[in-house]
Amino acid sequence: MSVSTPDLDRASAEEVLAYAVERFHPRLTMACSFQKEESVLVHMLLEVEPSAHVFTIDTGVLFPETLSTWRAFEQRFGLRVEVLDAHSPGAPWTVGHCCGDAKVDALERALEGVEAWITGIRREQSPGRAQARKLERDERRDIWKVNPLLDWTEKDLWRYIHEHDLPYHPLHDRGYASIGCAPCTQPGDGREGRWVGQDQTECGLHL
Repeated sequence: MSVSTPDLDRASAEEVLAYAVERFHPRLTMACSFQKEESVLVHMLLEVEPSAHVFTIDTGVLFPETLSTWRAFEQRFGLRVEVLDAHSPGAPWTVGHCCGDAKVDALERALEGVEAWITGIRREQSPGRAQARKLERDERRDIWKVNPLLDWTEKDLWRYIHEHDLPYHPLHDRGYASIGCAPCTQPGDGREGRWVGQDQTECGLHL
């Protein structure tokens, strides 16, 4: 499937989001894990389209700080975040089970019926994300994937957050650059704090 697009890889994050809203809304959704990238993206997206759809995946093992940031987002932005339940009652939590099954299954439910989804991935986060595009085809799901912050740096994110006085995840101030579920996240730069000591670099959502 093809679509006529401007050269979005040279476009600003605001321009990418404006294009995504014009092209795909209301069959457009944004994944939110309440990290610094989403502080920026939620603010930008709702400036363009106040009724934009945002979802999160609740694995049942999120940090308490993630839950408090979630509440801060809803209060600041007047946002109702759709919750995709990835709890696993009766099944022990493991990295493989959470990331390989319940979390990815929840994402598939979130993306049913949409034409595109917005993510906060950035090229500098990991080698596996370095070749991504600001608008690319998610071949696995046969929809479009929009990555407005792809060329942003950590400095860009923090400048925007402070300029707009946005809520952000407090664990970023304690050395956590990337924040996932509590059992498998430790402080670290980039994504080095995720799945420490295990042969894993992605949770499956962006594979």
